[in-house]
Amino acid sequence: MTTTRPAAGYRDLPALMSLLTGDAKHDHAAGSTLDVIWVLYDRVLRVSPQTAGEEDRDRFYLSKGHGPMAYYAVLAAKGFLDPADLPGYASFGSALGRHPDRQLVTGAEISSGSLGHGLPLAAGTALGLRARRLPGARVFVLAGDGELDEGSNHEAIAFAGRAGLDRLQVVVVDNSSATHGWPGGIEARFAAEGWSALRADGHDHAGLEAALTAPHPGRPHVVVAVVEPKWSAPGPA
Repeated sequence: MTTTRPAAGYRDLPALMSLLTGDAKHDHAAGSTLDVIWVLYDRVLRVSPQTAGEEDRDRFYLSKGHGPMAYYAVLAAKGFLDPADLPGYASFGSALGRHPDRQLVTGAEISSGSLGHGLPLAAGTALGLRARRLPGARVFVLAGDGELDEGSNHEAIAFAGRAGLDRLQVVVVDNSSATHGWPGGIEARFAAEGWSALRADGHDHAGLEAALTAPHPGRPHVVVAVVEPKWSAPGPA
């Protein structure tokens, strides 16, 4: 499914997403995650269709995998997927399921959808990368604020902080969907466990890039990306 066509731009994303049809597109998930995923692939991640198999690449884990519409669109824009495959989304025989499958989707590092798994998997990967002494390889996770209600994430947050996994970075999309809430803010929960923590506007590309590339020596890093809990079409990049 890898294509060598020229990479598309941010302005092409609405047209790419419009190719995805059906009743399970999770439009709101796309609206809350689109800008974060775009900034990661366009400005931060060291991975491309040509380097996706290299051991020293950056890894991106979509923990919020039940809403992959924006993810598929960005992968198509960056040349990992052929846009011609997008209209078959979630249909019989299509590789593009309602949850990404790492065995079928070019560029997908994990099969995801069941919430609470991405951050623990990423913590283990970051530990493994450090043990293998691969220079520069990092792991980025996109999680939702409601997903942090899962106890598995709390264990991973505590472990990563104590282990000093500075190859690990997490973006938490905060659209006020958490059940229990976070006294002091989500970033306070991570900071209490030894993480570097910043907050950014989830639609501000420059602000997201600055937060995602901020130095955090010896510590894992979290960026809380605050977004409106509704779909909005992409604005100026």
